[in-house]
Amino acid sequence: MAGGGFVENVPSRDNNDGKITGSVILTCIMAASGGLIFGYDIGISGGVSAMESFLKEFFPEIMKKMGSSKQDEYCIFDSQILTAFTSSAYIAGLFASLLAVSVTKALGRHVVMLLGGVAFFIGAVLNAFAINIAMLIIGRAMLGFGVGFTNQVAPLYLAEVAPARWRGAMTTAFQFFIAIGAFAANLTNYITSRIPNWGWRLSLGLAAVPASILIVATLFIPDTPSSLLHRGKHTAARTALLRLRGPMANIEAELKDIASLIEAAEARDGDEGQFRRMLRRRYRPHLVMAVLIPLSQQLTGVVLAAFFTPVLFRTVGFGSDSALMSAVILGVVFLISILIASVVIDRYGRRFLFFHGGLQIIICEVAVAWILGSNGEGKLTKGHSIAVVLLMCAYQAAFGWSWGVLNWVVPSEIFPVEIRSAGQSINVTINLGVTFIQTQVFLSVLCHLKYGIFIFYAACVVVMTAFVAAFLPETKGVPLESMNSVWARHWFWGRYVSDEEEHKGPESKK
Repeated sequence: MAGGGFVENVPSRDNNDGKITGSVILTCIMAASGGLIFGYDIGISGGVSAMESFLKEFFPEIMKKMGSSKQDEYCIFDSQILTAFTSSAYIAGLFASLLAVSVTKALGRHVVMLLGGVAFFIGAVLNAFAINIAMLIIGRAMLGFGVGFTNQVAPLYLAEVAPARWRGAMTTAFQFFIAIGAFAANLTNYITSRIPNWGWRLSLGLAAVPASILIVATLFIPDTPSSLLHRGKHTAARTALLRLRGPMANIEAELKDIASLIEAAEARDGDEGQFRRMLRRRYRPHLVMAVLIPLSQQLTGVVLAAFFTPVLFRTVGFGSDSALMSAVILGVVFLISILIASVVIDRYGRRFLFFHGGLQIIICEVAVAWILGSNGEGKLTKGHSIAVVLLMCAYQAAFGWSWGVLNWVVPSEIFPVEIRSAGQSINVTINLGVTFIQTQVFLSVLCHLKYGIFIFYAACVVVMTAFVAAFLPETKGVPLESMNSVWARHWFWGRYVSDEEEHKGPESKK
């Protein structure tokens, strides 16, 4: 086995021999639509923050800075209250993702998605009719609860219902819907910015549309067989699996595999909580990945492209319309990159995308820093402005087919069933927690580091890519029921996990 941890010939039974049914495709599309609310939330806040009508009503001091000829361009938007408008959603999402573990255990995955859609809808209404900053932030917090619930559940739902052979592509659908939501938000901002006084209200209020789509979609999908078996609903689990694999499919072997894993986990660990269970030695690699993968994704500089693209482009000299249109262009590139990822992820594997995307991100960020640095404190020339947009497009493409999709695909498939909800909850919590910190401090950091912020993120990507090369095994095509073998055969993680460990009792606690 290679040092990077490639695994070959993992013995296991694929779900229904890898066959795709119309039912599983439709179910995955409906579940993946949960990504719409996260994508819309990512795209809408940055664009609204750059609208003059919004700033005049809630942040008049920033408008004064924009009119001052002596103001440092990098520091125009440096306002902790303005960043709180964006970041408040993610601190709320952090707590929601932790709460979702208990709710999922009691009510199931699809109910948690439904609650996420309802919370997001309420937040959209509050923001659309906000009359002060407090109402804005409360509305953003409700959006965050919706995002936290949905992000915790939807990727796991997709991983549990998809055939192993196509799991990567189907789980990628969640990121694809995130990209659709972000594109829709950027396009909405570009259009509504032309509506004087209340265009920003329309942008924020239209968040109710993706929320409604998720609510309706969730009403038409079953819970996952794994979640149903966990709650003792064997008949419902059989019915759900038949619906997914087709009425003529032989589901007995797959159902038995899932049930055996759940029974073994319950017999071994009893009523021990999932979070406490993850501290055991055998789950060391899962815990490390649950923390480092989302942390690494956030340190690619995604906050630049996802939340503050319009603000960033206005900072370096673009007009309001040009900044919003540039965000729309980046949204199109992001969508295309997700489509590319869905085609290649199950052919070339996760590690290939990590390496290729990481190298491209590093080159793009260093090049942008060089261009911005060579212009000093002045506005960019037309040629340099075009170069920055093209490089940001190349960055967005690289992020889209690497860390963008893999942050959802890899964690959703690596956790054993007995810690799956807790593992994904930690993944989402770290993701939203770091997102909160970055969105809260980003404009202040931009003010102090200026173009050097791109160098910082590029250095982080270098470290992260080296980590992936050494410690992340390939999981392409491995059924969830056989994922333990991936870790057992890894050059480093094999000392913590073994193939036989599934049959050991609670004595391997340390």
